[in-house]
Amino acid sequence: MAAFDLRRRLVAEGLGSTLLLAVVVGSGIMGERLAGGNLAIALLANTLATGAALVVLIGVFGPISGAHFNPVVTLVAASRRELFWRDAALYPLVQVIGAILGVWAAHAMFGETIVQVSTKARTGLDQAFAEVVATFGLLATILGTVRFKPDSTPMAVGLYITAAYWFTASTSFANPAVTLARSMTDTFAGIAPSSAPAFILAQLIGALLAAGLFGWLLKPETAS
Repeated sequence: MAAFDLRRRLVAEGLGSTLLLAVVVGSGIMGERLAGGNLAIALLANTLATGAALVVLIGVFGPISGAHFNPVVTLVAASRRELFWRDAALYPLVQVIGAILGVWAAHAMFGETIVQVSTKARTGLDQAFAEVVATFGLLATILGTVRFKPDSTPMAVGLYITAAYWFTASTSFANPAVTLARSMTDTFAGIAPSSAPAFILAQLIGALLAAGLFGWLLKPETAS
């Protein structure tokens, strides 16, 4: 990553976030249209497309920017001194902008109104707790594979998100930029803006818990 300047890294983060949200929202629209009212089939289509895209996008953009696409991943990377704080302050900005552009691109592809606001409420402590679990697991996946088998990180993240769509009540947003962007689509993948703050707070909590625990768990023993 050191071989790429900040401008290129920011473009990589923004473009990766755009493509990710185009997949998340676009596959949700396509899945819902083709599923004939079967929400399980629609969610399965959404899940498989998102997991597969993450593998590809992390593989492509990881060597350039780290392929965070996620403000809490950037926060943890900066806290671990893997990214300068001045750079980390700009990553979330382009991640959010890119994610919103991805939502609008998906709307355009499917003939939807470009600018929307979601009406899909995702409320309750169960949903918030699910986001703590989802984000904790995502950061655990990233930190563990980067520590022991970095070449496996793209596949591991894609597989984890594929699983987390199904074992978490919230369908694993695990990403503040994704949450904000999905509040701007009133399609299958949407979340009402009123539900977003609880999701984002839960994501921050899950990320910080993972950073703290795995900072200790993965620390090599020092000779006494």
